[in-house]
Amino acid sequence: MKRRSILTAAVCLALAGTLSACGGGAGAGNGSGVGPIGIDFPRADTDFWNSYNTYVPKFGTELGINLMQPTNSQNDVAKLVANVQAMTSQGAKAVVMAPQDTGAIATTLQQLEQKNIPVVSVDTRPDKGKTYMVVRADNRAYGEQSCRFLGEKLGGQGKVVEFQGSLSSVNGRDRSEAFEACMKQNYPGITVFAEPTDWEGAKAAAALQTRLTQHPDIKGIYMQAGGAFLAPTLQVLKSTNHLLPADDPNHIVIVSNDGIPQEYESIRKGEIDATMSQPADGYARWALYYAKAAVEGRTFSPGPTDHDSTIVDVGGGRLEDQLPTPLVTKDNVDDPNLWGNQVGK
Repeated sequence: MKRRSILTAAVCLALAGTLSACGGGAGAGNGSGVGPIGIDFPRADTDFWNSYNTYVPKFGTELGINLMQPTNSQNDVAKLVANVQAMTSQGAKAVVMAPQDTGAIATTLQQLEQKNIPVVSVDTRPDKGKTYMVVRADNRAYGEQSCRFLGEKLGGQGKVVEFQGSLSSVNGRDRSEAFEACMKQNYPGITVFAEPTDWEGAKAAAALQTRLTQHPDIKGIYMQAGGAFLAPTLQVLKSTNHLLPADDPNHIVIVSNDGIPQEYESIRKGEIDATMSQPADGYARWALYYAKAAVEGRTFSPGPTDHDSTIVDVGGGRLEDQLPTPLVTKDNVDDPNLWGNQVGK
């Protein structure tokens, strides 16, 4: 994603057709820090989310935000609810969250709306409830592009294992539904073994072990989250003598979603073939940007932005900024603009 400068609150920024009105709030643009703004990290057990967690304080400082001490709900909606209640009692003016169970957060969103505390949701879109903005990628595009990559690589024939994310999450549903619809329509000669995992690497590894025992002629794997599934998948393939170079006729073609450095290294080694670069840096930057904008009283409308994305109305007047997610293969894995190549630099 191209880096663009962030306009300060002293200048009424224009998002190339997305900004319908501008407003100011207490502390806006005076350098004292807008907020306080509360943020909950959804988990710290995958490389992708650990990268996101690291970006948050960096962009909080860059944007001039008074950021409250982040909490971590550890993939537990009950903890998320408790963390949000603590933030509001401590005076949060806006809340950034990434609910992994997108159905169970509705009551909390309703309570925040009643208190006039705007919410920015990152990566996931709550099934119900008001949000000021959702910062997310087009997860249906993840599923469809992954399907087309595998379909073309396999010539439309063979058996594929799909590691589904949690179906209680809109991300898991979107990726799974789009992948399966694309396969059914475009590659009827491919058999898909859809394995529910709840985003847990151990469940994915166990499912792959079983499928390889039953079907040693597996030709492809779709991992919906490389941060959770990459290491256990490679371990299973290595232990079963299925981890073969890309030029081997028995190589299992693997496409992933996340864009973490470890996936790039595996692409370079020929262990996996592609991944979708989910923007951990963009999630942090733009989630905090919109939280600040909410406190300052700005409003947005659908249309293209100045950061290579599009704000869309996803129903009921709810807005979602869909950030770009390029497909990464051996041909562009060394692109310095990919966030996965910037970690630690």
